[in-house]
Amino acid sequence: MSKKNVHDTWKKLQKVVDKDCRYSMQSYQFIFDALDYTASHLGKKYNSSIEEERHVTGQELSEGIKQFAMEKFGYMTRIVLEQWGITKSGDFGEIVFNLVDSGLMGKTETDSLEDFKDLYDFYSEFDKKFKLEGDFDFSHSWDLFENN
Repeated sequence: MSKKNVHDTWKKLQKVVDKDCRYSMQSYQFIFDALDYTASHLGKKYNSSIEEERHVTGQELSEGIKQFAMEKFGYMTRIVLEQWGITKSGDFGEIVFNLVDSGLMGKTETDSLEDFKDLYDFYSEFDKKFKLEGDFDFSHSWDLFENN
């Protein structure tokens, strides 16, 4: 991407944030990254002329966002998203459609805000279902003079 394209994209994105200040600039960048993550995991082809080969539905994107966020932020996922103004799956749709309206993302005739609404509860998905995986040693000696 050329410097001019990056600058133009940045200006469009700033206008989106100025127009709808419910969501931070970071939330928009996160949605772009999550779309790339989701498309990659679904095997989508950006350059395909066949819509089914490149399009990601709202439900697919919401699920991809959830997985991407958990990989990126772990047990802090809900807190990070809340800091950016995102408290429910419907917020993902609001952000996506702000980007669509600005020309920074595309949509099909069947895509709608409803595709993102009430898909999952943030507390249940990001807090209650979070599990640390791996072998961890949480033991710690508070005896400061143990090795002296």
